[in-house]
Amino acid sequence: MAHLHQINISQGGVPKLPVDDAVVDKGGVVGDSQADRVHHGRPDQALCLYSLEVIEELQGQGHPIAPGSAGENLTLTGLDWAALGPGARLRIGSEVEIEVTSFTTPCEKNAGWFFDGKFSRMSQSLHPGSSRLYARVQRGGPVETGDEVGLID
Repeated sequence: MAHLHQINISQGGVPKLPVDDAVVDKGGVVGDSQADRVHHGRPDQALCLYSLEVIEELQGQGHPIAPGSAGENLTLTGLDWAALGPGARLRIGSEVEIEVTSFTTPCEKNAGWFFDGKFSRMSQSLHPGSSRLYARVQRGGPVETGDEVGLID
């Protein structure tokens, strides 16, 4: 079963730090901010998502990345990450519904999470299935660590 492994917030920048629960609204996770509002935080980028399995694969390759490091708001587990892309819709917990809008563009602020500094390791075009995802919030509500995550047909 897919679930919400970790909720991550910051007052701008990375890493984002874990919290047990939060409220998600059209602007993203309440209490989270982005340092760069030119490239982040628009409605189609309200949430940044990443896969625990991808993070663990990167760790297995020697990269010092951890959940929240790459700036994702929600670290998810148990999904076929490589099969997700723009247009995929997810339900998180009992209320929140989101729609994936795009693959993220790798950012140099994530170079520290890669032993060789090559943050392009998170590029969808170079490493399909390893990208973070942006999503818009269709319906907000509370979320907490461990919430079930499911695809909406």
